Amino acid sequence: MNSPRVEVDLSKLRHNIRTIVGRLNARGISVTGVTKAICGHPIIARAMLDGGVAGLAEARLHNVQRLRKAGVICPITLIRTPMLSQADDVVQVCEASYNTETSVIVALAAAAIRQNRVHGIILMVEMGDQREGIVPQDLGDIALQVVDMPGVALKGIGANFACLSGVAPNAANMETLSALANNVERQCGPVLQTVSGGNSANLPWALAGHATGRINDLRIGEAILLGSDPISGDQIGGMFRDAFTLVAEIIETDVKSVRPSLSFADATLAKLCLVPNPGETTRLILAIGHQDTDILGLSMPDGNVLIGATSDHLVIGTQHAALRVGSEMRFQMNYSALMRAMAAPDVGLKLLRHDITPHRSGTPDTDKHLALV
Repeated sequence: MNSPRVEVDLSKLRHNIRTIVGRLNARGISVTGVTKAICGHPIIARAMLDGGVAGLAEARLHNVQRLRKAGVICPITLIRTPMLSQADDVVQVCEASYNTETSVIVALAAAAIRQNRVHGIILMVEMGDQREGIVPQDLGDIALQVVDMPGVALKGIGANFACLSGVAPNAANMETLSALANNVERQCGPVLQTVSGGNSANLPWALAGHATGRINDLRIGEAILLGSDPISGDQIGGMFRDAFTLVAEIIETDVKSVRPSLSFADATLAKLCLVPNPGETTRLILAIGHQDTDILGLSMPDGNVLIGATSDHLVIGTQHAALRVGSEMRFQMNYSALMRAMAAPDVGLKLLRHDITPHRSGTPDTDKHLALV
């Protein structure tokens, strides 16, 4: 079997999706499934839809086009501010987009008129993450401009947290966002269908019993893909962390020492003559590196330790003498490692559809870490 590869257990993924969707729906919040980490893979996206997400969200137009070519017809929202140069394509394949720049909205409106469409606009508000967003005091004026603009329709507002600056969402943030939604509607009328509170980092707030106010949508990717809280890294209760697994092949195994065995007149040769040291850990080299994934985002299997990596080699120390050249090793990934592995051209993909069979490493954790109930 080809390696390196990412193996996707669709049964575990659907379990994660249904768990999050069920818990948030009970709080009056719908889930928009974010597909950017899976590069818009159509089968995985359909698993999200099967699990009950209200629609899909993407950051890259190429991934949206991939979904459309595969026959995915659900609503798709572009969550990165559209490029001016892509306005026509955005309107063609996306029902809506998140926006911060009036010049871009004007271009989207013109493209929509040319295509005899109405494109949905969700305005992003800056609430402390210091990435994208309209400053709150300008939100009402920009909303009025959108309402009066033919070709587009103001569909909602949203905010982002815990991405660039690491500002975690809390009850006060969400109350402020709800108040901003009310202010917009006082100026523009009852036009907001969506008030999107943020991403996976919002789950502790959303499920902690706070009043949800106007917040009726979260954009969820990491939590349903990896079953973990992006702020703490803890496993979410009742969910699987191993729906995605990175598999790599061992291409060398040896015990190496930095001490030369003999004396040489040529100091360079002495440095090259290395001998095994029985007290040292066996070193494994795997055919994967920085070009393929975020190495620091990999969890080393028990009995193994990361030594280092280069562009296409991963070096680890192991206590498992049975591992040989040609053996495969399996790694769990964080969100950064998953995104890079899914986008890497030399990393394959294997989809597993079998039913969930609980085992020690993969059983959803229901009694420790972040138990979102």
